[in-house]
Amino acid sequence: MAKRKVAIQGGLGAYHGIAAEKFFQEDEVEIIPCLTFRDIFHEIKKDPMVIGIMAIENTIAGSLLPNYELLRLHKYAIAGEYKLRISHCLAALPGEDIHEIREVMSHPIALMQCENFLDTLVDIKVVEHEDTALAARDVATKQMKHSAAICSTRAAEIYRLNVLARGIETNKHNFTRFLIFGEKWAVEDIQKDDVINKSSVVFTTPHAEGSLAKVLSVLSFYGINLTKIQSLPIIGREWEYQFYVDLKFPSLDRYHQSLDAIKPLISEFKTLGEYPEGVQSEIVK
Repeated sequence: MAKRKVAIQGGLGAYHGIAAEKFFQEDEVEIIPCLTFRDIFHEIKKDPMVIGIMAIENTIAGSLLPNYELLRLHKYAIAGEYKLRISHCLAALPGEDIHEIREVMSHPIALMQCENFLDTLVDIKVVEHEDTALAARDVATKQMKHSAAICSTRAAEIYRLNVLARGIETNKHNFTRFLIFGEKWAVEDIQKDDVINKSSVVFTTPHAEGSLAKVLSVLSFYGINLTKIQSLPIIGREWEYQFYVDLKFPSLDRYHQSLDAIKPLISEFKTLGEYPEGVQSEIVK
């Protein structure tokens, strides 16, 4: 059993931590909580053996655009991905009744994902918090009576809160995709014998008509499936964009041939990682 030190955004019981434990379920995992996504990269810089895990998109809230840029700016390699089913609960101090709750706190995205449930509660104040798990921790450590947190059931368990309601998210097809990354030599054993059939790349195209369409046509010719494309403006170069693209392919050789073919058509190019397509979890327990 390998030992993994994994840096996450959020406190113990955060969905990042749950994803880390599920991805490395055969290993012993030490979670390193970080306040911000940028802090994850700082932890890896301090200790190259640390592996980072970071949300990149959610099926309801969409892409986390700043996280794409963090990956581009650093030289760490993406080694895998995990798609976690997000299921929220309402948790409060032991002995509290749901009808006594007057304040509900959580991360803004979690609050948005539970709007229909929140509408069923009477006379409550909704408060935004920096993190779902840290909201649960605050309720517990500050002994906040008549207050509840929207969090994972794992966070409720860690902070010994009473779960008042489960599965309170509006959309039951709520998944977040996490990327696993780190120093290339530190994450190379993660893939083991898994087939590499996916990659994340970033490139820019000349500021000319049809430049992106030409790139996409070449990828299509080589049988490369573009599963995600996200554009971000290039700071200091008005109306020019860099494109973050996820590619899926049946053949690694064919994929590498396609990259050779598009490079004359693009201005800048960087491979963020080549890795096996991630599995998708069931409902969080």
